Amino acid sequence: MCKRWVFIFIVLAVLHDAKLLYAQFTDPRYYDNSPVGVNQIELDYAYGRANASIDTSLIVEGAKLNLNQETVRYTRYFNLFDRTAWAQALVPIAGLDGSVTGTNIGRSIVGAGDSSYELAVLLKGGPALSLPEFANYRPTTSVGASLTITAPTGLYNSDKALNLGSDRWSFKPEIGLSHPFGPQQKWVVDAYANASFFTDNTSYQGREILGQEALTGLEGHISYSFTPNLWAAFDTRYSFRGNTFVNGVDQDDGQQNFVLGSEVNISVNPRNVLVLVFAKALVHQNGPAYTSFSVKYVYSWGKGYKK
Repeated sequence: MCKRWVFIFIVLAVLHDAKLLYAQFTDPRYYDNSPVGVNQIELDYAYGRANASIDTSLIVEGAKLNLNQETVRYTRYFNLFDRTAWAQALVPIAGLDGSVTGTNIGRSIVGAGDSSYELAVLLKGGPALSLPEFANYRPTTSVGASLTITAPTGLYNSDKALNLGSDRWSFKPEIGLSHPFGPQQKWVVDAYANASFFTDNTSYQGREILGQEALTGLEGHISYSFTPNLWAAFDTRYSFRGNTFVNGVDQDDGQQNFVLGSEVNISVNPRNVLVLVFAKALVHQNGPAYTSFSVKYVYSWGKGYKK
């Protein structure tokens, strides 16, 4: 019985998402199977220095910006046709300051960024199990899919070059594979493919129309569990395309970005998790040149938890 609860302890440590700020990563072990009936609230703080605001699909020429971002995220895991599924909503609050082409921004920009909503489901290796039933589950290769929708709810002023919102919708489908291996399955390798599609911003820099083609991404993660309550990961992401158009004119600014990162996940107990994330863009052709660090706290509750 003790070993069963240790296994559940490990799984509950990874039920969260790390797509905030500049990291752009989907979390390692994100498409592992998880018990249904679990709720989570996540509080994130992230600091980044880059030439982009919250929307990292667009850069600001000549900008050197500091972004402090707090995010509140809610996730619910549930049974969808006997498969594990989850829905998520998040709202970022951020402060932005720095300079553009050597000129300091007059004051910090503080406000809400664009909110995001996600629906995900495991297509393979993800039978829907309650928390007590999950004690008998043996991890196996899983395949999942998700769709993230970002709504233009953030602070946006069409007369400003810097904004926390993007004044456009985006849609990001993703498919992911997670494979545990090695002695006691302490190693996990993940591979994800995704693409972000954007509607037009019809009030870009006043009255111009900004369009952008799809920004495609590939990710790879490998992680290792040192103890039942501590694991670490090495993360990579490559993204490309994403040409922009202003009033229909191609800006010839397709991106080539390569990002490295790492993550440490510490489970205080099955309900409380602390996560540390670091990311740096090593290659950033027409993309965001950034370094970022974030700290996240995750609290879980639901039917089946011991009081």
